[in-house]
Amino acid sequence: MSALREFTKGFWELNPLLKLVLGMCPALAVTTSAKNGLGMGLATTFVLVCSNVIISLVRNFIPKKVRIPCFIVVIASFVTIVDLTMHGFFIDLYKNLGLFIPLIVVNCIILGRAEAFASRNSIFPSLLDGLGMGLGFTSALIVLGSIREIIGNGTIFGLMVMGAGYEKFLIMILPPGAFITLGLLLGAMNWVEARRK
Repeated sequence: MSALREFTKGFWELNPLLKLVLGMCPALAVTTSAKNGLGMGLATTFVLVCSNVIISLVRNFIPKKVRIPCFIVVIASFVTIVDLTMHGFFIDLYKNLGLFIPLIVVNCIILGRAEAFASRNSIFPSLLDGLGMGLGFTSALIVLGSIREIIGNGTIFGLMVMGAGYEKFLIMILPPGAFITLGLLLGAMNWVEARRK
């Protein structure tokens, strides 16, 4: 498998959110804005890349009976780094993302990639897999957050893009708006796949 394919598969073919339908909890909860989507996506990407590299590095030393608890300890270590860094340097974003930063520990994307890929492959492919899957997840969160923010607030990344007379469609920044938007994105992705075949 080529290095380019390892990196790019997370953007479309195996997009964690739009194809594998993983990471739904943060995707639905924090994507009220593009900025929140970007912040959660980059935090998840950092944890995914770092944990994939470490797990790939120590995979031959971990007994099979305790591999999942070991993976969780590695993941939790990087989540703690992200949590403390965001709390110290990005306090507004930290307040917006709240509880969902510590919950990265149990995000199915990270544990799934550790089990399915990093524990079976060498360091460089694991790094590319983590980076590609993380950035694919980030891009999906940004798209989801951007759509919700534009329709719900008339802004994107906090900048006004709709005219002063724009009537805000507030349901889009509420939980039902997340379900509606994600459903439409999943439908669009499936439609594109069907057309390609």
